[in-house]
Amino acid sequence: MQFEEYSKMIYLDAGIQVYDNIDDLFDMEDGYLHGVLSCFCEKIWSYLPLYSIGWCQYRPEVTWPAEMESLPPPPYFNAGMFVFEPNPLTYESLLHTLQITPPTPFAEQDFLNMFFAKVFKPVPPVYNLILSVLWRHPGSVNLETVKVVHYCPPKTI
Repeated sequence: MQFEEYSKMIYLDAGIQVYDNIDDLFDMEDGYLHGVLSCFCEKIWSYLPLYSIGWCQYRPEVTWPAEMESLPPPPYFNAGMFVFEPNPLTYESLLHTLQITPPTPFAEQDFLNMFFAKVFKPVPPVYNLILSVLWRHPGSVNLETVKVVHYCPPKTI
């Protein structure tokens, strides 16, 4: 089954619970992969310099230090939920790129972020609320508006 009859689909990880209608995700702008930004405050990210800096996509008050001599990382989404447009050419390109891409600590999530970097557009965290965001970034999400909760256990590397 290649899903070519669909113009847009939503991927939901097995650890996701949908609490409210998310049909509005099908109205997202065409030509992009839409997802929720990841939080980099968990210890699982400690192998990256951004962790020691305290830089996180949920903390706009922490700026990327000039002494890093590099640009901040591009936006990075949590692959537990994303909106995509099935396309046979994208599928073939994904398979080819996967064969030549070395493995990384976050396997499919790193791969998808790398592959879709130029066409990623963030959506609000109410569509993929990772529970740790509640205590790491209180006030970043209004619980009354949350539609999707992602029950993902802490990962270790």
